[in-house]
Amino acid sequence: MTRITRRHALAGVATATGLASATALPRFAIAQADQRPVVTVAVQKIATSNTLDIINEASNVGTRHFNLYTEMLIDTDWTGDLSLRPGLATEYRRIDGRTLEFKLRPGVKFHNGDTLTAEDVAYTFGERLFGDAAEQQAPAGATRDPKWAPAKVRFGGRNAYPSIEGIEIIDAHTLRFVNKRPDLTLEGRISMRVGAIVNARASRAAATYFDFARKPIGTGPYLVSDYKTENTLTLQAFDEYWGGRPPIKTLKFVEVPELSSRINGLLSGAFDFACDITPDQIPEIEANRRFDVRGGLITNIRMLEFDTNFPALKDPRVRRAMSIAIDRAVIADTIWGGRAGVSKGLQFPFYGPMYDTTWQAPEYNPELARKLLAEAGYKGETIPYKLLSNYYTNQLSTAQIMVEMWRAVGLNVELVLKENWSQVQSRTEPRAMNDDSTSAFFNDPVSFMPNTFGKAGGLASNGYWSNAEASALIVELETSVDPARRFAVHRRILEIVERDDPAVMILNETANFTAVRRDTQWKPAKSFVMDFRSRNFVRG
Repeated sequence: MTRITRRHALAGVATATGLASATALPRFAIAQADQRPVVTVAVQKIATSNTLDIINEASNVGTRHFNLYTEMLIDTDWTGDLSLRPGLATEYRRIDGRTLEFKLRPGVKFHNGDTLTAEDVAYTFGERLFGDAAEQQAPAGATRDPKWAPAKVRFGGRNAYPSIEGIEIIDAHTLRFVNKRPDLTLEGRISMRVGAIVNARASRAAATYFDFARKPIGTGPYLVSDYKTENTLTLQAFDEYWGGRPPIKTLKFVEVPELSSRINGLLSGAFDFACDITPDQIPEIEANRRFDVRGGLITNIRMLEFDTNFPALKDPRVRRAMSIAIDRAVIADTIWGGRAGVSKGLQFPFYGPMYDTTWQAPEYNPELARKLLAEAGYKGETIPYKLLSNYYTNQLSTAQIMVEMWRAVGLNVELVLKENWSQVQSRTEPRAMNDDSTSAFFNDPVSFMPNTFGKAGGLASNGYWSNAEASALIVELETSVDPARRFAVHRRILEIVERDDPAVMILNETANFTAVRRDTQWKPAKSFVMDFRSRNFVRG
């Protein structure tokens, strides 16, 4: 048995691959060309970081395709009931409150021909997620790139897996995750996208981080053939995929920022799928009998983030006033045509026992908003609201309506359009508010709360907001094994981040719609994930 701590690199492992002897094809086989289709998906954005590393590219757009070339030990039924199910592990079981044992699926191949072993899993949850740049081993003669282990990679590991003590390798296909403390949510954590398994040998051999991150070697049904940043991502069928022969020969994601261009390309036959369709366009698309629009609510909530260092937003009463000045029901009914509702706060029904049905969305109360602004001494100072025009569905139209609602209670909000996320979050000019969203990747609040509101979460790390009580409660939410106490802690966190000391402002439930050829059997996910495995794609 080998114990690998999360702070130390594993010894390298190389898997020998044999070369099959070439044999001449009989004449009749030559005519049997690959009849699988080439499928093109038009998306508004492929990646925000210009990488395919889902930790660095932990975005809605990156979530769309990462599961096609990388996979987790525990899978999620995204097109079904959102339950957890075996992935790269055929089974997993609790040894005790701190220990979870996995049996790996035998014969799983990486895209470079290596066979998946426990060493690859230990590498992923050790050196990759927790190793410092100085500990990374570059090949002989290669230039050491300080970006090989960027802060976001290590940040992702710390927040997703705060208490992993180590990995016990029992044999090549059996291993155990050992936690420092009991964790009721460990299975869910391991199912998250940050836990996508990568090939240890290929990862170590990469000369720089970007050599790895722009062509990751995973186990998914499609391998990365070509990636042109801000242009196209081309995937090829990986016919040695453990889950069966992929149904698509070539799968291409094409970046088409304008919605009208995505729709026109679909109708003309240039695209097979068009993503991020707005509700007002659905009747027009479906008027053509050759096309259909599919989708609905997903496990994502749209919101705004506050930078509490901005002078006009330091007083929490101003932030609360901004929230209750918005009539969310009107936005859901008009812009979304009733297809997106108003969530009961930052939570999701699939939490089950952890879903607080008594908690409500922020009230619409313009009179109280005016009172809070007066108490806070707000004098009409300009509050910049930085946003992109087309990253989120209905992003700009929603912002324009809210500006008018804010104006009605005396708030002076100015829309500032930016070209990319770096400009939105830049500290070289005043920051006050910007758009964001949050997704739950398994059925518990710790699936996103620590990453967002925790002491080392995104808001604190980016200098937007922090709250000592919320940070302490999030640690308790992660460590308590008392269901009743966890429920109470969760409710108190909601009170803090939504009302007492608002960190964010909820907008609406996210509805995601994709236009597709009607002759295609394909189900949308309850996530931004797109599934093109044989179980979820048939043409004709």
